Amino acid sequence: MAVALFFSVSDLLKIITSFRDGLHDHCEAINRLNVFPVPDGDTGTNMFLTVKSVVEELESVDPIDKNAVCEAISHGSLMGARGNSGVILSQILRGLAKSFEKAEIIDGSSVATALKVASEAADSAVMKPVEGTILTVVREAASGAAGSSGELVNVLEAALSAAEIALSKTPEQLEILATAGVVDAGGAGFLHLLHGMLQVVDGRDLPEAVLQPEIPNVFKPVSGADLAGELRYEVMYLLDAPDSAISEFKDVWAGLGDSIVVVGGDGLWNCHIHTNDIGPAIEAAIEIGRPRQIRVSDLSEEVIEEQWVRTAAAEGISSDALNAQVVPCAVVAVSPAPGIGRIFHSLGVQVLVVGGQTMNPSTAELLDAVERAPADQVIILPNNSNILAVAGTVNSQTEKEVVVVATASVPEGFASLLAYDPEADAEINAEQMRDISSTLVVGEVTKAVRRTSTSVGEVETDDWIGLDREGVRSINKDLTSASIALLTELITEDHEMVSIIEGLQAGDADTRTIEVWLAEHYPNLETEVHHGEQDHYPYFFGIE
Repeated sequence: MAVALFFSVSDLLKIITSFRDGLHDHCEAINRLNVFPVPDGDTGTNMFLTVKSVVEELESVDPIDKNAVCEAISHGSLMGARGNSGVILSQILRGLAKSFEKAEIIDGSSVATALKVASEAADSAVMKPVEGTILTVVREAASGAAGSSGELVNVLEAALSAAEIALSKTPEQLEILATAGVVDAGGAGFLHLLHGMLQVVDGRDLPEAVLQPEIPNVFKPVSGADLAGELRYEVMYLLDAPDSAISEFKDVWAGLGDSIVVVGGDGLWNCHIHTNDIGPAIEAAIEIGRPRQIRVSDLSEEVIEEQWVRTAAAEGISSDALNAQVVPCAVVAVSPAPGIGRIFHSLGVQVLVVGGQTMNPSTAELLDAVERAPADQVIILPNNSNILAVAGTVNSQTEKEVVVVATASVPEGFASLLAYDPEADAEINAEQMRDISSTLVVGEVTKAVRRTSTSVGEVETDDWIGLDREGVRSINKDLTSASIALLTELITEDHEMVSIIEGLQAGDADTRTIEVWLAEHYPNLETEVHHGEQDHYPYFFGIE
């Protein structure tokens, strides 16, 4: 293949397609590098999905119309950006597209200029730029390109060489990378754009896919409690708002969190923040415009999930087997907390959806989980009565067969999975799972938020109340007393085991007191304690 001296318009489509393919092949390897800003293992996935959105946008434009192609790259990356890395990548692609659109011919000089524009665009989008990230790698790639000779292939090789050197030095700039023994994930992903350009220029092969990515050094295990004082949620949305209002909007967000990236223009913005204040982060947008496609992710659950994947992979279980092993029947479970999610995974659940009493998932979120499940038949475990109705609408929205097992609590979800067989038909599974969950006696303890009258007495604000399927069964000012009183009402001599699922408000002393009481009053009763890390409910009980 002859070496190209410039990129044609159709070459731009080939570059984006090659970039997508490279990210796809190396997605898991990039995910395994992801430890900054939070180790949630999704950088490769988010970058791939962002570029995939661009490819889909390009399918509907004239492939020889440069303005239309560049506009599609810009718009597709803005609309499809996922996560912190995806939003930054969208700004890089938008910078390249803007520069290419202005160039009469996209030769070596134009590419060098475009990389500089892309680097500046990415830097400007991040409120607190950090060295040792994709921003550093792109900046050094632009510098390398600017210092090379004018031939296109020479410019690209110089850019790639400079980017590779910059990437190798990222652990020297970010201590968390050095501790984990990895380079920056976003920077590693960006290199595949340069590889894609070089493939189009002279036909060279893309780097071979890493089928079994190396697992980084194990760093400090993370729990929901560890993250309680940090920024727990990732909030993202598209914002329709006037450009003149964005500066003040960024100032408001600066007081709400970190990892802030706001990109866009001409009235449409893609906004990303890590925060503990979900409501104010969204209200800031409502004050200046209209937020849409709002996505809120619990970072603590994603970090715990990634830690679980890394641990399993280190023990010889492939991440593909964990996340995408195709079975006849899969399970989607709603989980209110990281610890509970870990337990669901250990019991065979393939896909989790964050949600619970105070954050009910939407039909769209459940549908997305069903589509990601590695099976044509899917069982949904809502694990909360407030989610049952929404779960029931999913089957009509998908070509997959979806069956809901109407679990109204987390313990019921756990119990139902004892009958789950991934090789069995969904209806057969559902019948057996319903049978076992219906025999479980369930209880939960929470704090009253207002005064009320119940069949067992008057409840004052901040009283601890014990509940079962019928309602309030115990009331007390003391957590352990309310818990023990509830168990007294629920346990009979016929029961053989009680599972205690601790929430964030449960202390070690509280749990130990309950365990001692159970041992004294029911010496033949087996007791299991699980760390669910759920909010609002210090204890869930499952009695069988």
